[in-house]
Amino acid sequence: MDRTAISLLILKKINQRKGYYKAEFTKSKEAIGYFFIDDLLPNELAAKIHEVFPKPEEMVLKKNIRETKYVSAQMNSYHPLLEEIIYAFQDDKIVNLIGEICDIQNPMADEFLYAGGISMMGKKQYLNPHLDNSHDKDRERWRVLNLLYYVTPDWEEENGGNLELWPNGIKNKQITIHSKFNRLVIMATHNQSLHSVSPVTYAGFRRCISNYYFSKTALLASDNFHVTSFRGRPEHKITDMVLQMDAWLRMIVRKVFTKGIKENPHVYKK
Repeated sequence: MDRTAISLLILKKINQRKGYYKAEFTKSKEAIGYFFIDDLLPNELAAKIHEVFPKPEEMVLKKNIRETKYVSAQMNSYHPLLEEIIYAFQDDKIVNLIGEICDIQNPMADEFLYAGGISMMGKKQYLNPHLDNSHDKDRERWRVLNLLYYVTPDWEEENGGNLELWPNGIKNKQITIHSKFNRLVIMATHNQSLHSVSPVTYAGFRRCISNYYFSKTALLASDNFHVTSFRGRPEHKITDMVLQMDAWLRMIVRKVFTKGIKENPHVYKK
């Protein structure tokens, strides 16, 4: 299926319960607004998307104190279906509908997939609590929404690799959202939207399709520019101190070099 056909399926699914999704987002937006949609696509199509994912060695391994996972945004290197599903989420009708649900004016998709694309996490891999970079690659638009579509069949919550939201900071209990097969999670991104992915405990891979939406206007009046800023998990206090220092130093660098010292490689170079 191409992106147009897939986008029509997504559009129909969202419209079936648009009022419910809006209520869910509104209920949570004072902290970190989010909602999720189960059974987004026909199971056969979702399973096919999983099936055509590249092998780990065909992706980029990010492994450091902040995170460890496999990622890629260079979609023309893989099966065409992966590019079609990613850009189906960028159809104007879907972008505008999700913007309406989340009360965001003029949301915009990102054709360059800055920090988006595909990701895969295996046993002992994780993503520490963090705030996403506040802007797009050219620092012209605010990042406002994160779309995460999970496509690993039979992925149980106890396997780990689940999205975690920390609306009250890392000293308080997180909200865990199961990275369930064929589930789309949509969450707000702003200066308070601390989130993470729990360590994978299962000898398999959790696969995800990622998109970000941007806007000329920040979600919160208090939002300001920041680099991707990591924290340690509550049980890792020394790691937390190191990561806070790391974020502080990288912010100083960005204040001096507004476009960064080097180009972020995680973009789709067409």
